[in-house]
Amino acid sequence: MKKLLFTAIMLVGLAFSAEAQNFSKNAIGLRLGDNDGFGGEISYQRGLSAKNRLEFDLGWRNSKDVDAFKLIGLYQWVWNIEGGFNWYAGVGGGVGSWNYNRDGFKDSGSFVALAGDIGIEYNFDFPLQLSLDFRPEIYFGGDYADFRDGFGPDIALGIRYRFN
Repeated sequence: MKKLLFTAIMLVGLAFSAEAQNFSKNAIGLRLGDNDGFGGEISYQRGLSAKNRLEFDLGWRNSKDVDAFKLIGLYQWVWNIEGGFNWYAGVGGGVGSWNYNRDGFKDSGSFVALAGDIGIEYNFDFPLQLSLDFRPEIYFGGDYADFRDGFGPDIALGIRYRFN
C-alpha cells in the first residue's frame, strides 16, 4: 500500500512538473502591425502565473504624414484552448509622442492612451510563440487625439522567443 501511495504521489508530481514546463515566465520579440501606418514594436511579456501576465510594447508607427512612437503596458488574462493554443484579453495604457509633416506644415506633441487587447497565440514545443491580436487604443492629448479621431484600431502579428 505504501508503494502504491508513493507511486501515485510521484505520478501527480510528474504531471504538475510537466505542466509547469509548458509555461514560460518571459517572452521577448517583435509585434508587427498596422494602425494607420505600418509599425513595429519590441514586445516583452512577463508571466505572473499560468493565467496572468504583463506585456510591454515599445514601438513606432510610420504613415504618410505622421510618425509616432509609444510605450504600452497591458495586464492580460490567458486561457488555454487546447495544446499550445491560448487566447487572451487584457487592458492597459501608455504614452507616446508624434510628429506631423504635410505640405510644409509641421506639428508635434505627446499623448496618453488607454488600450484593450484580445488575441490568440500558439506556443510551439520549442521556445517560439506566434500571436495575432487586436488592440483598440483611445488617445487623449491635444492634436494627436484630434488627428486620429481619438481612436486607433491596431491589428498585429507577434513573434516571440520564450524563456524562463
